[in-house]
Amino acid sequence: MLTRRDDGTRDGTVARVDAHTDARLIARIVSGDRKAFETLYRLYHPRLSHFLIRMVRRPSVVEEVLNDTLLIVWNRAETYNGRSKVSTWIFAIAYRRALKALRRLDEPMEDTFAERRQSDAPGPEQQLGQTQVRAVLSDALLGLSSDHRTVVDLAYFHEMGYREIAEIMDCPVDTVKTRMYHARRNLRARLSGQLADWL
Repeated sequence: MLTRRDDGTRDGTVARVDAHTDARLIARIVSGDRKAFETLYRLYHPRLSHFLIRMVRRPSVVEEVLNDTLLIVWNRAETYNGRSKVSTWIFAIAYRRALKALRRLDEPMEDTFAERRQSDAPGPEQQLGQTQVRAVLSDALLGLSSDHRTVVDLAYFHEMGYREIAEIMDCPVDTVKTRMYHARRNLRARLSGQLADWL
């Protein structure tokens, strides 16, 4: 079974973010606190980068979407209404900005080495194993549609539930479930024995 991960940012994945801390930071950002925004930026930059590279697959576009997303957070922090987690609100902004960017692209151009770049994390044997698993999984994910990649990424790499994913993608929970079903089925076929038993 493919397990959801919560690795530290030093090995290229995402770090856990505290919802209460996020809400306090947003309240401070509303009052113009730049230090609070810098803290939120440091917390979300790696998470959003990881999410967007899987969705958009162009580093230059990822950086543009990431900057646009965080600029919206800074300029419109007062629009956060507290009905969802701050992370859901921020990921929904990033998702919508990424969709706009994807619509502007003429032809897809993949960064096939993005998930294979070495990190500076300790433990070379464990690092190698994780890198190989990520490389195999990333290659398989590249063959999925943008919607299917997004659902898999949010669920397994950002530990979000179906309801939260539905809110981010602005679709019914049943649509998220259907996308996950098809994504997992396609991944099983693509992995064919390498990691297929994880799914």
